[in-house]
Amino acid sequence: MKRTIVKIDESRCTGCGTCVKRCHSGVLQIIDGKANIINEDYCDGLGICIGECPNGAISLVEREAKPYSKQGDKEQAKPCACPGMKETSFIKPSKQGECFSELRHFPIQLHLISPKAVFLKNADLILAADCTAFAYGAFHQQFMKNKSITIACPKLDNSIDLYVEKLTEMIDDASINTLTVIIMEVPCCRGLLQIAQQAQAIAKRKIPIKKIVIEIKGDLQSEDWI
Repeated sequence: MKRTIVKIDESRCTGCGTCVKRCHSGVLQIIDGKANIINEDYCDGLGICIGECPNGAISLVEREAKPYSKQGDKEQAKPCACPGMKETSFIKPSKQGECFSELRHFPIQLHLISPKAVFLKNADLILAADCTAFAYGAFHQQFMKNKSITIACPKLDNSIDLYVEKLTEMIDDASINTLTVIIMEVPCCRGLLQIAQQAQAIAKRKIPIKKIVIEIKGDLQSEDWI
């Protein structure tokens, strides 16, 4: 079907992120330094974000697109009463076959973790893209030992600004010691590193950040402090 939807002029976009904060449906996200449209079926076509762009990089066009869905608004507004939100810390690791799980707490999804969670206090924190633990076979043994972890997807998750806010609180209030960002080599995954860097720029405390990149075939591509 044809309907009105936002369009990004990448030649004029500077990646300032103002439009992302203004978009109430989580449609826009900064990827590789440019605003991108994700989950376009959540775009209501009202163009509230247009007036927020200082460079005139956003416009409205009529084109073929999926029918508008209010699911994005509902997901952000609906309170979560999921039992999985209950904070739990583990004393001993779990063993599966010859391998031990290094997970020390639950939940791990960034949407569900409170910055005030006890397992974050003075922790070395991992911020991992959802796919990384499935791609890298030694993820637990090589990266997670004696660390706290949270996971997120910079391409599919909504409320990226909330992620920045949460990480900022974890740096300042939970006083995390280090932040290790583990991402896949695909371009959209770099948004997770940008979230961490935005939080670091806002936070009063400055902590070391490590970037680890996993190849789509499951190999370790790079590991660097930034």
